[in-house]
Amino acid sequence: MKNKVPKNLILIISILLGFSFIIYEYSKADTTSNNYGMIIKNGSKEKKVIALTFDDGPHPKYTSEILDILDEYDVKATFFVLGKFAEAYPDIIRRQWEEGHEIGNHTYSHINIKKASKDNLQKEYKKTQEIVYSVTNSKPKLFRPPYGSFDEKTIDIVEKNNSVIVLWSYKQDSKDWSNPEVNKIVNTTLSNIENGDIILFHDYIYYNESHTVEALKKIIPELKNRGYEFVTISELINLSTN
Repeated sequence: MKNKVPKNLILIISILLGFSFIIYEYSKADTTSNNYGMIIKNGSKEKKVIALTFDDGPHPKYTSEILDILDEYDVKATFFVLGKFAEAYPDIIRRQWEEGHEIGNHTYSHINIKKASKDNLQKEYKKTQEIVYSVTNSKPKLFRPPYGSFDEKTIDIVEKNNSVIVLWSYKQDSKDWSNPEVNKIVNTTLSNIENGDIILFHDYIYYNESHTVEALKKIIPELKNRGYEFVTISELINLSTN
């Protein structure tokens, strides 16, 4: 008589195999160098390029000051905007676009995606897309989830909109959102810089004073002196895949 494998054991094995496959697929997508189909964390390490990114704006004061600095040094950056602020300050969105910067979607109200329903996330994503389109006549192709947190429904929505998820390089969270001193932001960025890095800054700070603006005045010229070229996220992707 042949030994029969219990049905419960078969079910458990099937679930574990399926879960392992999901983990494998996510790990492929989450690689920091060679994957440019779904989740972007950095560009090619072979090219001396850097992508500056700014979250949570636009801010009526700080974003304009950042744009002034970028213009002074002839640097292009990528801004991941919140729909509610893009709606409130369309002239700043227009300026970003007209000056050659890239605009990405950061949801409408900075929701916690893992706690949100798929329907709510879809509404936040779509509303922000439409707001940016109303100003630029172009819908963002980049999406940065708030807190860098995403799940299966995020990937599904982003995929269906022919977009990609953009995070940031492992050591390049400036933590300027916590309002550290200028030199702290500068040192965090410069001491860890590598080719292809995506640097995370915030142009909307919920404090009386943002130190990001002053930090950029030191970071940008120093990186230029080191021979780095500044690119948008889409340019970073193109350089890394060609």
